[in-house]
This record gives sequence, C-alpha cells and structure tokens, in this order.
Amino acid sequence: MRVLKALLLLIVVAVIAFLIFAPGYVENERNAVTPHDPYPISAQAQALHNQLIIGDWHADTLLWKRSLLDRADRGHVDLPRLIEGNVAIQMFTAVTKSPAGQNIHSNSADAFDNITPLVIGQLWPPRTWNSLLERALYQAERLHRYADASDGQLRVIKTRADLDALLADPAAGQTVVGGLLGIEGAHPLEGDIANLDRIEAAGHRMIALQHFFDNALGGSLHGEGNHGLTDFGRSVVTEVEKRGLILDLAHSSPQVARDVLAITNMPIVVSHTGIHGVCPVKRNFTDDLMQEIAARGGVIAIGYWTTAICDNTPASVAATIKAAIALLGEDHVSLGSDFDGSVTTGFDVSELSALTQALLDADISEAQIRKVMGENMVRVLRERLP
Repeated sequence: MRVLKALLLLIVVAVIAFLIFAPGYVENERNAVTPHDPYPISAQAQALHNQLIIGDWHADTLLWKRSLLDRADRGHVDLPRLIEGNVAIQMFTAVTKSPAGQNIHSNSADAFDNITPLVIGQLWPPRTWNSLLERALYQAERLHRYADASDGQLRVIKTRADLDALLADPAAGQTVVGGLLGIEGAHPLEGDIANLDRIEAAGHRMIALQHFFDNALGGSLHGEGNHGLTDFGRSVVTEVEKRGLILDLAHSSPQVARDVLAITNMPIVVSHTGIHGVCPVKRNFTDDLMQEIAARGGVIAIGYWTTAICDNTPASVAATIKAAIALLGEDHVSLGSDFDGSVTTGFDVSELSALTQALLDADISEAQIRKVMGENMVRVLRERLP
C-alpha cells in the first residue's frame, strides 16, 4: 500500500510539473528569436521610428500560456515589448486547429490536431477542448481581460471610432496599444454561418478563410488540391463584406483567392506572407495574384520568418518590403510579422526600430516607411471597420 501511495504521489507530482513547465518549454521551442548582437540604430532611424504609427496584421500570442501584461523571457510579443517597440495597433489572431506534420505543401484535414493537446495541457476551459468555436471565443475573452487589467495601456479596437480615439491618444501624451482580434481560418464557424454572430460579438474583426488544411469554406494553400470556394464559403465571404469585417486570404488556395476577388469589392488583406519573386516557395502567392489583390485596394503584409522571406534578419525583411513596393505600389504593403506563430524570427517586437533602420538602409523613403509601417493598415481598417 505504501508503494502504491508513493507511486500515485509521483504520478501527481509528474502531472503537476508537466502542466507547469511543459507549455513554456513548448513555446521556447516554437517561438524562438535567432541569437544576435544588439542591432545598431542611428539617431535618425530612432527619431523616425518614434514618430511612426506602427501596425502589425498578425500575431498568435493569445494561443500561449503567459500573460500579455508581463514582459516574458520567451516568445515575441507582450504589452511591455509592444510599448517598447512603439506599436500602436496589433492584430491578435486566434489559432484553433493545426495538423500534425504541418508543412507548406500538403496537409490532410483529418490529420491529428496539434492544438488540442496544447489547449488541454494549458488548462483552457473544458468547453474549448473539443470545440474550435469555443477556442476562438476564449482567445477573445483573454484579450478583453488583459485590456481590463492593463491600466488603460491596452484597448480592444472594434470600431472606426475606437481606432480614431486610439490614434489621438499619443498626441495627448498617453501610451496605449490597440489590440484587434481575428481568426486564423474560419473553421471555428463549425459549418454554421450563425456562429459568425458569436465570433463578431466576441470582438473578432478579421476573418481568414483557411489555415493549413482544406475546410468547409474551400481549399487551403497547403491543402490537398487547389480547391476554390464552396457554396458555404461564398456565403461567409458575402457576410464578411456586408458586416464591415476584414477578409484575410493568408493560407487560402490561389483558386479561393480568385473566387473571392470575383465576388467582392472590398480591399482584401493577406495578413502574413512573402513575395514569390523574392522567395519562390508555395507559401507565397504568385506575383500576378498579389497584384490583383493590391489592385482592389488591398494590402500584402510582409512576414519576418524564413519560410516566407527565405531569411529572418531585419535587412531581409526590408529587402522583401522594397520588392513588394516595386511590385504592388507603396500603398499596398504592410507588416504581418507572424510573431508567436510557431516561427523563428530575427528580432522580437521590442526591437522593431531595427526594421526602421533596415528600411532606411535599403533607400526606402521616409514617406514610404510611414505607409508600410502603419498608415496602409490604418487606411484599410478605417475603410472596413464598422
């Protein structure tokens, strides 16, 4: 009996240790920063950086077990580091499903879901364990709770009026970051368009159609075929446009993208990507498709990780941005870091002035830098937010 009790105690201790330490270990492995010496920042670059409105279309921070309010020693984004990086607007995207063996070439929708053990291991509410919708709603709840506890430094942006108020605050000497919510893939709808009401009510304002697998709306860029929009997908796209939500084509198949362009008139976002002409991989739409999206008034948001831009240094991000400006025009390029999205980057959000320096070094004008770093994002948000 004593041996059995001791064994049970060891099991309990092991489970507790796993729940305490495993989430941090997993994130350390998944969201690394390449070791580097401090990036040199000139007085000119720092002065310009301090004046910028900076916005980022994509970070998956709400997926991980750490407080957004505390500066962490892992991952890429938290409120103290957002403030240090002078970020005004951060889109937080809710990841709800990710296939085992995830890759950019082909994934089955029936593959084992990696997010389920992460959700359970991080002790999310049981309602999230087998519901993709509840996972999206729970991540929205987390951002709202952080905002409520932030002493006014974090504000959830839901409307154009919220955005305008946020952008007026720095002129009044207030330090505040605006957080927006989006879903990475519309599978949290769980095949029922009525669930869009709950997702919108929770504060989500950007709807991506797919992630790494085909779903009920259509084909993924990384699915099992270049499938287009389904009838359900068309109905969701129509509702997104009607409701003043933002549509994100990151991870959608090229055929889905073309189907969306054929039935909409709104500006479209590709929230985290690279330029195929710079990094010719399947992760990036071809240049002609990117041009079609830009011609509709949309923005292409450049990521910071190797799979998208074939490197992850500030200079490489700047080189991709320069190529994007040449391909698409200066009004159609934004930032889409994919911070905390299971990627290794060359810098975290607190080091964003290194990107401003790299853009100057690449002979990109200050006016263009202002547009790319945030003004283009603000334009689309003002056009689409209710």
